[in-house]
Amino acid sequence: MQARLHKANNLSMKLRVLILAVTFLLPTAFAFAQAQRGTLVREETIRVSPSGDTAKLGEVGRGHELVIIDTSRDWTHVEAIIREPRKDADEDDPESEGKTITGWVNNKALVSMSTPNGDKIIFGEAANSEDEASRRRGRRDAAQDAMRLYYRIYDLFPTSPLAAEGLYRAADIRWQIDRSDVMTRPSAREREAYMRGQIPEEWMKLVIKKYPTTKWADLAAFHLIENKLCGDWQGASKCPEKEAEMYEKYAKEHAQSPAAPEALYDAAWRQSALIEIYHTEANQKKAEEAKSRAAALAQQIVSQYSQSDWALRAQDLIFYIQQGVPTWGNASD
Repeated sequence: MQARLHKANNLSMKLRVLILAVTFLLPTAFAFAQAQRGTLVREETIRVSPSGDTAKLGEVGRGHELVIIDTSRDWTHVEAIIREPRKDADEDDPESEGKTITGWVNNKALVSMSTPNGDKIIFGEAANSEDEASRRRGRRDAAQDAMRLYYRIYDLFPTSPLAAEGLYRAADIRWQIDRSDVMTRPSAREREAYMRGQIPEEWMKLVIKKYPTTKWADLAAFHLIENKLCGDWQGASKCPEKEAEMYEKYAKEHAQSPAAPEALYDAAWRQSALIEIYHTEANQKKAEEAKSRAAALAQQIVSQYSQSDWALRAQDLIFYIQQGVPTWGNASD
């Protein structure tokens, strides 16, 4: 009897300890989940303590995520996430591990989730950085700064009217950076799309998932076609046939997309290229069909999207087709 009573008392004690532990941990977990976050709109030094005279721990660039721990007058105690862990990297690659720095930054350039018009401020700085990246002697890594800043709008202000555009612009810059890398590899000249490097699609797919039926989702879907294109047609009709079909299908399914006239032009130009390719394959019937299809698609652009630059380019393409001027191959040089 005493043994059972002792056991019951021990169980009761353990239960009380567990309840106390949960009581203390829950507010901490909730506080972490609700932690104020922010970013910097200019590069700042992170220091050991809230003073410009103290030791430097590192530099924090524009757009990096900051978890705000505490504030002290003109300084903010933060955990700066300098590099996110990479899931797809090799285990021996030091870049695969995340990197954070905890210290104090001057809060003059800090925009937090509670900053009035914070989304607009970050968007403005992102646009400035993007413009800087386009300049011949622009700031180093300005494109990466712009990409991070645009993403922070979506991350810190998800209900902002600028969030969808911010996420798309971040995805677009990431796409261009990754595309440049993929296209410098020898595999970029492979005929079949699956044999060459693929541009990572995660961010574009995130835009489509988070903001379906928007023009940003339409533009993201247009980018994804690029991973399905051949590296080199090698003079065969298979690739331009398939690509023209993909672009025409996109224009049909995304008629309101800002990229719709471009997709139609891409389809029309490939059909015009097929005229010469079918001639080399001694298939006159298909050459005539391609000529008719190219002219019809180009005329559709002129009729449907008359105010776009693509309408003018389509008019030029129609002239080439009517005059029998090759648009592909050595004869077009």
